[in-house]
Amino acid sequence: MVLAMSLIPFGDTAGKLMSGSHGVEPFFIAWSRFAVGAALLVLVIPHRDRQFALLLDWRMVLRALLIACGIVSILTALETETIANVYGAFFVGPAVSYALSVWLLKEPLDPPRVGLLLAGLAGVFLVVKPGFGMTPGLGFAVLAGLFYGGYLAASRWLRDAASPGAMLLSQLIIGAVVLAPFGIPSLPAFSGAIAGLVLWSALASMAGNLLLVFAYRLRPASHMAPLIYFQLVAATVYGVLFFDSWPDMLALTGLGILLVSGIGSMAMRGR
Repeated sequence: MVLAMSLIPFGDTAGKLMSGSHGVEPFFIAWSRFAVGAALLVLVIPHRDRQFALLLDWRMVLRALLIACGIVSILTALETETIANVYGAFFVGPAVSYALSVWLLKEPLDPPRVGLLLAGLAGVFLVVKPGFGMTPGLGFAVLAGLFYGGYLAASRWLRDAASPGAMLLSQLIIGAVVLAPFGIPSLPAFSGAIAGLVLWSALASMAGNLLLVFAYRLRPASHMAPLIYFQLVAATVYGVLFFDSWPDMLALTGLGILLVSGIGSMAMRGR
């Protein structure tokens, strides 16, 4: 789960580089991520995982639409906001996932894990510093978090519906089809740099989401929720490495709280 949470913002880092340095539209970035990811995955997964009938399953379509809308929203937010702030606002997602899992999936309410989730939220507040003002970019980041929370709960709901490879392939194909009318007209002029970033974005996102599906087959969504905060840790590191965006002391304190929350969740995995 931690590796998955590191790979997903790594893919978004490539997306921010495309939009910020090359002026590529978010719809193209999102569509290319799904389309290239689907083409690569279909070449490497076993034949038994190529379950194209899943494309007609309304539950799989709903799950794919949630992640497609979430990706478009977060890429739109990354056009104007730093990656750490975007992921900070985005982290309404774990709370949404937990609430949906308890309400709709009837997973037990576990007070210690609720405490870890709340501790993670406290860490997020230190990173993003409430009161900074709700810009349109951060509004899209919150919207992305709402979609992502629904997607996480749907992944747990459908954990036994198909193999991880088949679920990811259906997600990628449906996302590519739905976003094609918006992404293809935004096709940028070809360059080696853009091609490399498209491949980077697709590979990182595909690998992260495949690991995520595996994780949700093994443990309940309520157990996984605090670990999702590792995305913010990874996003902050990528912000330093790729955009020279350094966190201040409050942000570093928040990251420390997030790490404690995630480690605590892993320590409770046997419960």
